[in-house]
Amino acid sequence: MFGFLKKNDKAEKTAAVETGEVIGAPIKGTAVPSSEISDPTFREEMLGKGMAIRPAEGKVYAPADGRIEVMIESMHAVSMVSDGGAEILIHIGLDTVALKGKHFTGHVKEGDRVKKGDLLLEFDQKAIEAAGYDMISPVIICNSDDYREITRYTGQEVQPGDPVMRLEK
Repeated sequence: MFGFLKKNDKAEKTAAVETGEVIGAPIKGTAVPSSEISDPTFREEMLGKGMAIRPAEGKVYAPADGRIEVMIESMHAVSMVSDGGAEILIHIGLDTVALKGKHFTGHVKEGDRVKKGDLLLEFDQKAIEAAGYDMISPVIICNSDDYREITRYTGQEVQPGDPVMRLEK
């Protein structure tokens, strides 16, 4: 009797899924919720909402089209603004700033335009782990307050570019 309502409801849900900005996985690995990050700054989402990736390889790719805002001198983190306005921080491992750039190779600089999938930096995961660092890598939306909803896709293996977050204004 009300079949048309269900059909419209489904159409609205489909349209909602297709709106917003999709943030791709910047690293191959396992997508996990922020609650699995031992560092309280990231776990409690003090810098913004996000998730993390347990890396399977030492390469970081652009998660969206945009511009590199900050390439930290030690290359353990990179920040970019997507063309959709998302301020994205990718932080490789925890406390890796102490390595002062050792085991990291940058491929971009501040101000560079990047396309989703461009190689941003590389890191020697085995050497960093051997030095005692946790390699879990937070991916944070620093301007989370600009979005009414941030959907995170975790609990799965991801390839670079696979959706890990959807941002709804």
